[in-house]
Amino acid sequence: MPSGPSRAKPDFYTQKAKKEGYPARSVYKLEEIDSKFQLIKPGLRVLDVGASPGSWSLYVIRKLQGKGLLAGVDLKPLNLNKKYPNFAFFQGDIFSDEAGSFLRERGPYDLLLSDAAPNTSGNRLVDTRKSYDLVELVIGLAEDQLGLGGSMVVKVFQGGDEEELFEKMGTIFNRVKRFKPKAVRSESFEIYFVGLDRREGSR
Repeated sequence: MPSGPSRAKPDFYTQKAKKEGYPARSVYKLEEIDSKFQLIKPGLRVLDVGASPGSWSLYVIRKLQGKGLLAGVDLKPLNLNKKYPNFAFFQGDIFSDEAGSFLRERGPYDLLLSDAAPNTSGNRLVDTRKSYDLVELVIGLAEDQLGLGGSMVVKVFQGGDEEELFEKMGTIFNRVKRFKPKAVRSESFEIYFVGLDRREGSR
């Protein structure tokens, strides 16, 4: 069983999230990404893919300061204790026709965020393949929903094949970066790809 710093860090972030009113410690991954790349500003239209339990959504809501719009989608419900006038949530499959209508009514978006992950089996080979397939769909969603100059952040499980996804994002965005926040657990094999400034004609 792991001990020492690898356990102390998750405890720190979990306690910090509780103190600051966030449903989960994952918010600090987004905070680090946002701090490095300056993605979230008041007035933007933001799409949160895999929004449950709601930590990333709540962070975005706070950063928007009542200006702009956030649309969230997840199969699971959110764990937020109040409603926000500039936040709309759809519970269901983001790739369904119903979700597509929901998204189109509120888009196009300036920023797509995805902390979504497949149900894991414990078999790294299987899990990285599932992640690859999911990220591929999310990249397709970005092509459909992001406006010119828009950006995206997507979680990826590292297994080797993710380089194909990185290259695919390079055909859509002028810049693509890899980033592993300090808040990611030390034993985790997840990383984030950040696509910046959607190219013109990248369809």
